[in-house]
Amino acid sequence: MLIAGMNTMNKLNDAIDWAKSAESHWPKSMRMPDGQFVMTYDSGEKAPDNEVLGPVTPRGGHAGIVYQGDKKLAEWGDVDNADMTFSVAKSYLALLAGLALGDGLIKSLDDRAGDYALDDGFKSDQNKDITWRHLLTQTSEWSGSVFGKEDRIDHNRVVGVTVADAPKGTRRAMKKPGTFYEYNDVRVNRLSYSLLQVFKEPLPSVLKRRIMDPIGASNGWKWDGYKTSTVTIDGKEMLSVPGGGHWGGGIVISARDLSLMGRLVANAGVWEGKQILPKGWTAELVKPCPVAPFYGLMWWLNTDKRQFAAASERSYFALGWGSHIVWIDPDNDLVTVLRWIDRKKAPGFVERLLDAIKT
Repeated sequence: MLIAGMNTMNKLNDAIDWAKSAESHWPKSMRMPDGQFVMTYDSGEKAPDNEVLGPVTPRGGHAGIVYQGDKKLAEWGDVDNADMTFSVAKSYLALLAGLALGDGLIKSLDDRAGDYALDDGFKSDQNKDITWRHLLTQTSEWSGSVFGKEDRIDHNRVVGVTVADAPKGTRRAMKKPGTFYEYNDVRVNRLSYSLLQVFKEPLPSVLKRRIMDPIGASNGWKWDGYKTSTVTIDGKEMLSVPGGGHWGGGIVISARDLSLMGRLVANAGVWEGKQILPKGWTAELVKPCPVAPFYGLMWWLNTDKRQFAAASERSYFALGWGSHIVWIDPDNDLVTVLRWIDRKKAPGFVERLLDAIKT
């Protein structure tokens, strides 16, 4: 049902005004007064763990877009400004994993990732039984270093509904892969590097050619890597890209381009009648992880309405620190993008938007 009527428009404008008033407090320079990158500052990291390895892009202001079906209900702010999106990049990695599976480059998500590896990152007893599914659900417990960052940096990290037993960065005993959830950006970068090894093509190139160009994205987005992440595959140098902007780099993209991705996923991977993502993959993305039912395959779920109490429990999200939100609500046929909103105030926008469309 598409919204109409003066009362509805007033409520929609109220939701937009709320989003504008709730802009993130992160500095536009992305640097704290002492020069530290705001992401590592927010994470409580100290040297040497907080070393920035990739480019840092100064940020724009609040922005957003709301679609209901194919109809754009609203947009505000500079929706064409390309900004860092942090962990929204993880959700893009999940889309690329689907392409690898559909292409037969990965035979099964339950295959051991080490069987596909071109390096020795899965040779240890701790890592040898890790599967692609473990990597995609953040339950891999992979142990090691990737491009100068060791997994220990994100041990005991609190993101979402998890609870830590010790301060972030405190080394803990490893558990069996698949039995424990931990939001760990080093392990996500291990996933990205592993996907590069199966595609044997830089992931930004795969994303552009297979997804972003077909859905009509701009040429203004990019996916930055690290100064330490150039690798050689089949005799060719390639840049392995991170699954976020934790230490710089990551996907820098506009709200408008994010909305295109959200609409593709909401439409089961079909764009203008063409199956862009493998059939059934978007349903796979939102199957709850057995040991972390609030998480799918690099997409956040609204299980027990823990993300947003007012939203449908079937809602799911690509989320990035800062905050960046791609919210897909199947029950109301909504795709909403929020940029640079204070995460604690985002529920107020969700409540107001849903109130508007139900008027």
